[in-house]
Amino acid sequence: MKMAALCSEFGDLVQIKKQLISVISLCKERGLLHSAKWASELAFSLERLPKDELPPSPPFTEDDAQDLDALTLAKSYFDLKEYDRAAYFLKGCCSQKAYFLYMYSRYLSGEKKKDDETVDSLGPLEKGQVRNEALRELRVELSKKHIAGELDGFTLYLYGVVLRKLDLLKEAVEVFVEAIHALPLHWGAWLELSNLVTNIEMLKSLSLPDCWIKDFFMAHMYTELQMIKEALQKYQNLIEAGFSKSTYIISQIAVAYHNIRDIDQALALFNELREQDPYRIDNMDTFSNLLYVKSMKPELSYLAHNLVEIDKYRVETCCVIGNYYSLRSQHEKAALYFQRALKLNPRCLGAWTLMGHEYMEMKNTSAAIQAYRHAIEVNKRDYRAWYGLGQTYEILKMPFYCLYYYRKAHQLRPNDSRMLVALGESYEKLSQQVEAKKCYWRAYSVGDVEKMALLKLAKLHEQLNESDDAAQCYMLYIQDIFSCGEQLEHAEVSTALRYLGQYYFKNKLYDEASLCAQRCCDYNDAREEGKALLRQISQVRDQIETPSADLFAPLSNNNTPVRRVSPLNLISFTP
Repeated sequence: MKMAALCSEFGDLVQIKKQLISVISLCKERGLLHSAKWASELAFSLERLPKDELPPSPPFTEDDAQDLDALTLAKSYFDLKEYDRAAYFLKGCCSQKAYFLYMYSRYLSGEKKKDDETVDSLGPLEKGQVRNEALRELRVELSKKHIAGELDGFTLYLYGVVLRKLDLLKEAVEVFVEAIHALPLHWGAWLELSNLVTNIEMLKSLSLPDCWIKDFFMAHMYTELQMIKEALQKYQNLIEAGFSKSTYIISQIAVAYHNIRDIDQALALFNELREQDPYRIDNMDTFSNLLYVKSMKPELSYLAHNLVEIDKYRVETCCVIGNYYSLRSQHEKAALYFQRALKLNPRCLGAWTLMGHEYMEMKNTSAAIQAYRHAIEVNKRDYRAWYGLGQTYEILKMPFYCLYYYRKAHQLRPNDSRMLVALGESYEKLSQQVEAKKCYWRAYSVGDVEKMALLKLAKLHEQLNESDDAAQCYMLYIQDIFSCGEQLEHAEVSTALRYLGQYYFKNKLYDEASLCAQRCCDYNDAREEGKALLRQISQVRDQIETPSADLFAPLSNNNTPVRRVSPLNLISFTP
């Protein structure tokens, strides 16, 4: 059945609902449960169709009738995960549906054996050479059918999956595009394609069908490529087009806000999602990341207990429990739950990255490196894994490696100040001060999340004896800290005030120096220097206001430098 003809614009939501109902049926018949679930959630968000508007059943061919008994039997075995048994009874069937289920059963049988062997023989961090032995045979058979033009949209999708598993990525992309053209409403094919798109140029070069589902794909891709503004605009358009009740769209918008660290907005959306769908487990690991960042222990504890009640053996549940233990600084237990998540799904990106973080906390750098590398194998676009590798090599004092990994993270998140500050630190360690300065200034320009870029830039200028630039950066830093109302007792504000006080004093700007010295007195670590500077300013002002008699001039000239230089020297070397 050709679904391409069914595609329409958003104007006709009734047609879209009919298409979704049709594709749900087709996916269920073939055991493609995740695609069926996605389409079902989307269909549920649209208005109910009256009975006479429901789409007709797909046409039943002569081959379908001939294979009906074998297909019914095999599908019952397939549903019970008896894949070899299902494949045995489907051998020799002629219909497209039976052929897909036959090949898919063989593929899943190989995957199940591979996962079982991986879990039995290897620890979660072992690389291993366990492979799905069925892949090569499947590729040969599907390739022949592909050349003969005998594959439908579903079997093309399976052929693409086989090619991707064999690391034949270029061919896989071509086959997935072909599968999408043959069957535009199969979301699984779009998702598989999204995992292979590495940048915006590649995305633009793809020849995709002009179908309403393309907007969902583009929004998903923009989120994956960290183009959050464009993603949010796409999702807003979809909401306005009639999908306002879609829990999928709400969850994707929440994930997008999570990616740009708009934590409050993301939390609000996840709470709304939980109200609409209280037994939902999808994306709850991302929700737990947000609760972790905000140190919301009671909420994270409640979420973990709630998910355990719903399904304790879901990957997301294990990740949430891992985050809970991590927040309580029980890093061994946290790592154990992330390992559990990976036993359930070895391709779980979040679990690999989070386990890397836990090994970092436990100072186990070699295990952390392996975990982060696994995360990158699953998804090369995961900036957190690249950043984690950079941090690990920083601990190992290997700055050239740091630079490489931080650059990768920066390419994926060009406007993330944390990546830029890390890059700047690496350049500084390699004595590449010009590049370090550029990175720190860029970090400040894009919106410094941790308020550290200006401080590091000022200290770098200070080391290079560029006092005017250092003072300018310290001034901007203080303005930045006080304007955002963030913890006024910031540890480094005193350093900035101390430097500015000395800078103004040397430049004979005594009012400004006095103001900085007074502010220094508010901080314990700078109080003494502040008082000393105030005394010096007072002495200088006294001399200016009441000039000494000639008789006492030599005495003043001899004594003043001794009394001034000592505190100045002390302060100028303060880190």
